Amino acid sequence: MAFHDIRFPANLSFGSLGGPERRTEIVTLANGHEERNTPWAQARRRYDAGLGLRSLDDVETLIAFFEARQGRLHAFRWKDWADYKSCPASRAVSALDQSLGHGDGARTEYQLTKTYASGGWFSTREIVKPVAGTVKVAVGGTEIRETQGWTLDAATGIIRFDSPPAVGAEVTVGYEFDVPVRFDTDLIQVSVASFKAGDVPKVPVIEVRQ
Repeated sequence: MAFHDIRFPANLSFGSLGGPERRTEIVTLANGHEERNTPWAQARRRYDAGLGLRSLDDVETLIAFFEARQGRLHAFRWKDWADYKSCPASRAVSALDQSLGHGDGARTEYQLTKTYASGGWFSTREIVKPVAGTVKVAVGGTEIRETQGWTLDAATGIIRFDSPPAVGAEVTVGYEFDVPVRFDTDLIQVSVASFKAGDVPKVPVIEVRQ
């Protein structure tokens, strides 16, 4: 198996259905109370790519992409139109969107992350497939260009500084990102007659851990 660094056609993923999935184990006790736990620290995202198909040309594009990935064998990039930026969808990406921590005078590598917060609680997600050319970085509130002090590993989402940020200086970033996924089926069934009648095939896609 491998990761193919290619994005599923964005015009097809635009009409897809999906989002984050959590796994919660619930045990109901004899007195009616519950014990809840989860084995997952992070959510796992699922999508249905079939809902984005609008023409037979789209079906042909899907089949070609599916065959090139050999079904479930190889993973690829997916644009989740509901969650693909470091900021709200209505805003432009800014170098101040997400905090990665503070400099200690020694550390030079920082993993891109995105924090989801609500009511005083939060969940932090590692971003491992940023979109090259969209990443912005600031140290201590001052934006730094990529060619002037840092580089991005677009395969892992790690930022490497040429020299460590100063002690106490906050490192912030902004970016667009993709989700690493694979097809969750080795079979795609398409009926041209049914498709023309409005029946689209199911094409499940699932996030992969990296």
